Formats: sequence, C-alpha cells, structure tokens
Amino acid sequence: MLHENPFDLFRQECRDILSQALSKIFPNTTIPVINLNKTPHIELGQLASSLSFELAKKLSVKPSVVAEQLVRAIDPSHFILIDKVVTAGVGYINFYVNFPKFSQLTLESIKNKSKSYGYIKTEKPIKIIVEHTSVNPLHPIHIGQARNPIIGDTLACMLKLRGHNVSTHYYIDDVGRQSSVVAYGYQKLGKPKPTEKPDLFVGKIYTVTCCIVEINRLKKEKEKIVITQTADTDAMAKINRELDEWTAVAVELKEKHLTLFEELSAKINEDENPEEEINSLNRRYEAGELVAKQLIREVSELCLEGFRQTQNRVSVFYDSWDWESAFVWSGQVAEAMDKLKTSDFIYFENGIWEFNADKASNVLNLKPKLGIKENNEIPPLTLMRADGTTLYTTRDVAYSIWKFQRAEKVINVIGMEQSLAQLQLKLALYALSYSKEADNFLHFAYNLVSLPGYKMSSRRGHYITFDQVLDEAIERAYQEVCKRSSMFSEEEKRNIARFVGIGAVRHALVDVDPSKQVLFTWERVLNFETNSAPYVQYTHARACSILRKATDTSQIMPAYYLLTEKLEQELILQLAIFPDMFIEAVEYLKPAMIADYVNVLADKFNTFYNALPVIKAETLELGSARLALTDAIKTVISNALTIIGVVAPERM
Repeated sequence: MLHENPFDLFRQECRDILSQALSKIFPNTTIPVINLNKTPHIELGQLASSLSFELAKKLSVKPSVVAEQLVRAIDPSHFILIDKVVTAGVGYINFYVNFPKFSQLTLESIKNKSKSYGYIKTEKPIKIIVEHTSVNPLHPIHIGQARNPIIGDTLACMLKLRGHNVSTHYYIDDVGRQSSVVAYGYQKLGKPKPTEKPDLFVGKIYTVTCCIVEINRLKKEKEKIVITQTADTDAMAKINRELDEWTAVAVELKEKHLTLFEELSAKINEDENPEEEINSLNRRYEAGELVAKQLIREVSELCLEGFRQTQNRVSVFYDSWDWESAFVWSGQVAEAMDKLKTSDFIYFENGIWEFNADKASNVLNLKPKLGIKENNEIPPLTLMRADGTTLYTTRDVAYSIWKFQRAEKVINVIGMEQSLAQLQLKLALYALSYSKEADNFLHFAYNLVSLPGYKMSSRRGHYITFDQVLDEAIERAYQEVCKRSSMFSEEEKRNIARFVGIGAVRHALVDVDPSKQVLFTWERVLNFETNSAPYVQYTHARACSILRKATDTSQIMPAYYLLTEKLEQELILQLAIFPDMFIEAVEYLKPAMIADYVNVLADKFNTFYNALPVIKAETLELGSARLALTDAIKTVISNALTIIGVVAPERM
C-alpha cells in the first residue's frame, strides 16, 4: 500500500470510524463536524477528538459518558491503520496508529515518491504573480533588503510545487526623484564605464551626489533666511542640524571616494540650482522626453546588471522585469487616474489630487472585510503633485490592473513599512470596481533585517551589501569546512563552502516569522550544531554517509514491525506529516514553517543516530528497517531544503 499523504490516510480512517459509531449510537442527532487534532505526546496517541464535549451539551450528559459510548460502539474489525481507540481525560477520544503498518506505509511511500514526496498538488490550480525584491536601481542590494528576494523566491517555489502556475516579477522603480538624482550625477561624470561591479559603481555615484546636492540645498535655504531676515529660529536650527549631519557624511565620503567626490562636487557646483536640475529631469522622464529616457534607462540598466549578478549567486530568477516608467509612458497610469477622478473618492485640493481612502472604505463597507476597526481613520493618498508628476502608489494602481490581466492572484512581497500604501492601493482597486481583483490581492509583509549595532542608510552610503554578506558567509564556511573535513581537496572545500555559506544565509532569512525582525548574527547563521542550514545540511550528509557505508541489504526485506523504539516512531510520524505541513505552509503562506520542520527532523534524526545503531543493529532485519528509515529521512530533508533553495549535499 502506498499513499502520497500517509498521515491524512490515518486521519481519514479515524474520521470514518468515528462517523460510523456516531450514526450507530445517535441516529437521530445532527452530527457535528468531526475535527481531529494531533496529540502533544506520542504516549497519548496520534490524534484526538473533542467531539464528545459538543455532543454532551446537546444531550445534557457528561462528555466522558458520550466518549465511552462512542468508543464502545467502534468496530475494531474495520481497523487498517488504527491500533486502538481509547477515552482520555474528561471526554476526549484518542486514536493510536498501528505502527508496523503505518511505518511500512510511510517509508515505502517515501521511497516510491522520492523527490516528489510531500508536494501535494492542489485540486484548483490558478495563475499567480509573485512580485518581489523590486529594490530601486540606485545602489547594491544590501542585507537590510535581502530578505525580500529570498522570501519571494521561496513563496514562488512553494506555490509552484503545490501545482499553481506561478510567474515571478521584478518591478523596476525607475520613476521619481531618486532615479533622477543618480542619473544627474552619472551625467555630470560624463557617463563613465563601470570600473567595478556595476551596482556598486552606481551606488557610489548616488550616495556622493545625494550628499553634495543636499549640502547645496541646505546652504541655499540658510542664505535665503539670512537675506530675507526671516525670524524663524526653529527653521534655522533644523537646517543647521541637517547641514551638520550631511557635512559629517561628506567627510566620510571624501575619505572613501576622494576623486569621485571632488569631481562630482566641481561639476555639480557649476549649476546654479542642482535641485531644480534634478526635478526637471524627473518631470521630463515621466513625460517621456527622449534624452531623459535614454539617460535614466542607461544608469538603471547598469545597476540592474549588478542586481542580476547578485541574484544569480543565490539562484533567484525572474520571469518578468517590469519598468514602472513603461506604465506611465503607455498612458495606463493616466487612464487609471482618469477612472479614479470619476469616482466619489477623489478630491482636488491646493493643486493636488487626493484619494479619500477612508471614505472609500466606509462607503463600500470594507473595514470589517479588511479587519480594520470602524473608528480607525485611513489617511488620504496623494495621487498627483502640483507639478503634474505622479506618486509611487498611483503608478502601482496601473501596474496592479496590468498584473490582474495576467493572473488570478497577485502577491506583493513588500516590507511592512509599506503596509499603509498597500492598503490604500487595495482600496483604490475597490474604488475602481476591481473588487474581485482586490479580494485576490495580497500584501505579504515582512520585517527587515538588522545587524547588531549598525544603522543602515542608503542615501548616506551606510550599508553592508548582500554580496559582502555572501562573501563573508562563504569564507566563514570555508574555515569550518577546513576544520571538520580535512580529507577534501581544496576545490572540494571551496565548493562545499560556497553552498554552505549561501544556504546558511538563505535559511537565516526564511526561518524567522515574517512579522519578526531578523537579527543577523554569524553565531546563529553558521551554527553547525543546531537550527541552521549548515546543521541540516550536515545531517543530510550524515544520512548519505550511513547509506554509503551500509553493506548491500537489497535481498533483506525491512522488518518495519521492529521499529518499536520511541525515537523511531517519532521519526516516522515526523516523516508522515511532511505533506500536511507542506499544504499548511503553502495555503497560509508560511515559509518559516518549512525551515522549522526540517530543523526538527534533523534534531530527531541526530538523536536517533546517537542513541541507536543503524549499520551495526542487533539483527540484519532491524538494520535493514533502520536503513530504510534513514533513507526516507534523507529524502524528506532534501525535499524540504529544496523548497527554501538550500543544497542538500551528499558529502560535507
């Protein structure tokens, strides 16, 4: 007997047995839904029902009485995977699995399914777009942003393995002042060719340009106050504080990039008003002026090439790179704006178009649906500035409509600091009568990554790049590999260090609940002893080593009934629930569940390995059964690691 979900087969048998007993004892009673929950300890069975409590209320008797009646009515002759059914506590009904049969079912099903085990396909596959990463093309992806591509890639993998038609998209945010700042600096330098990794090159130009332009702007504001003799001491104090901050940043940048700083400073200070030059470039780009288009696209493409190089290192790829500017130039943003203007939720004030998000939520009765308290007022959304340029969320409305023309569900993987903007975007879709689309629009929010004692700021050039973190992870992994595996050649050590280091970073960015911040420390990320990718990878390699060392046992049938140790049975249950866990992780979009599951499985296997002999088991039959168990564990660890993009090595 084989089954793609062994534990579900056991659960269904328990449900059927209980349903039959209910029909026998209470033929005229409306049968409630039979829910079965996993028990906290193996000694209490594997599943438990609290159905007796609900029935007891209807029948005005004690739950324990109902439970006893039901257990007595159960016919053991119908048992296949059930060993026994007993009452527990004051009215629970506990089901115990028949381990000899269940072990055989689980281990043989895993062997048969192999690399596909656990990946239960949905009965209703749909088209899904997962938009993720979307770092502005201004500077390298830094560790504070690195969680986005890893979570996004993992979600896409989970959904694909579930059977959905998934497309991954990168939204290139090339419209707005920031893109014009870096393009302005790039132009002032004469559009030089990169002398290093292109995104690193662009990032330096952006940071230095920001600094020089800000100092120039603040000095002009200070002069204006002095010339006009405006007695605004608060404004002057604020300007002085900001000027001091940027002057300190300038000192740092001169130390790091003296030639670049001096060249840009000389060129930028030739302009009477650099700020207006940047704003003009921004307006011309949004208007689709050819020279502006060529300039900003050129520097953006340079940065994106660097992004691709970084993403290739961690095996993150995209099906589509979508330019924000394309939606402006095609008229799709203007079309969305025109439609919004015809609604009752748009108003024009002080030369600015605003979307009354709170009014829309109230008129359309959306707050209960979206889990928002009635007295919570949603701030308005500015759609267009007085100079005619649009804002990010306005452009995102057009982009979202475009995505829904290509998919039934859209998942935006964006930091939780964008929660308000994503809510306003969703409300704008409802206001435009895209109700079905809005219902299927999901903001997958996540908290950021922080480094102890380090505050990041892209504008000030204070960040640690994702590449730097990957390089250090690989180097640290190499040092560990040299300590632990001196028998490997230098090439093998470097190869192992590469997949261990990268796997460690990917795992660390996934295994924390998205709502929580990731505190990135090497002690946690590269821990070979517990709760990390290297630990799980080492466990997989250990299982492979055991199987390599074992003599040929193909002629010996595994005696599954001999797997009676508690550790063995706990492992079999852990293997059997993998499909259940996978379904839950996908349906509720919980990638951290995968990492947590495989950590627990690795822990249990290592405890088993240290406590019980496998190759040198008491009998050949028992040894064969334990080898079958080890092989199944190897398979499931590999399948779980595949979901989160971590290599499952055979040697390490």
